[in-house]
Amino acid sequence: MPVTVLVPDDYGVGVLARLDEIRPVRYSPGEPLPAGAELAEVLVPAFLARPDSIDMAGLPKLRLVQMLTAGAERWIGRLPDGVLLSNARGAHGGSSAEWVVAALLTIYRELTEFADLRREQRWYQHRTDTLAGKRILGIGAGDLGIELRRRVEAFDATLTLVGTTARDGVHGVDELPWLLSEFDAVVLMVPVTDQTTGMVDAEFLAKMADGAVLVNVARGPIVRTEALLAELVSGRLRAALDVTDPEPLPPEHPLWTAPGLLLTPHVAGSSRGSLERAYAVVAAEIARFTAGQLPKNLVRGDY
Repeated sequence: MPVTVLVPDDYGVGVLARLDEIRPVRYSPGEPLPAGAELAEVLVPAFLARPDSIDMAGLPKLRLVQMLTAGAERWIGRLPDGVLLSNARGAHGGSSAEWVVAALLTIYRELTEFADLRREQRWYQHRTDTLAGKRILGIGAGDLGIELRRRVEAFDATLTLVGTTARDGVHGVDELPWLLSEFDAVVLMVPVTDQTTGMVDAEFLAKMADGAVLVNVARGPIVRTEALLAELVSGRLRAALDVTDPEPLPPEHPLWTAPGLLLTPHVAGSSRGSLERAYAVVAAEIARFTAGQLPKNLVRGDY
């Protein structure tokens, strides 16, 4: 008997309909579940959807929630016992790594400042910094870390990775107090867990080198916003944030006008082809699940 999969968009329905033993059913988040949803064994939440957007009581046969994103923190601990949670790791690492490189290039080559000068019609020719030769520390050694290393090395920069535990080519998170001061930029690429929430606090930031750049392409709660604001206002550190805490950033929040900050509205993984890449991972994970295997991207909380 085919496995019923709840899908939030027409594109996903078309992709999953091509798989054997899969019956995709279209639903709309926030609206009553369609007929047949009570048979669903797999749920694909919409991009950045929350668990309260779905009537879980109406899904008695649910066995797997398969995300379209790498971040699954909103769903951890919010599912019935026995329901697996799998993310879309591998779908957005390349585009997110591209954003990190673009952010660092923008900061080092002063592209924002040159854009401001153009609006002022001022021709201020001067020497800028460069990404070449920079030592970058990446906290998070998953798909995004691998994709970022390939890209920064093309600019003659180096990337050192940190994971939950030390392993071949990866430092352990316990080494951070001794590592932070040795790098020109620190890139956050970790999931939100009890261990990572607030890990970038005043003590963490104080250990970073003067003039270093903090890049957050993970999730806003990883960083203590007030601690980062203090460093930005002092001018000691710079930052590039694709995510914030709170998010969306409300009007009049001090991050809007903080000096030394490049800010984008959670778009690092959102680029042309992102939906296609996400559903390629989703289809593979669901096919694996319906064949009686565990998904490769089960959310376990490490990095």
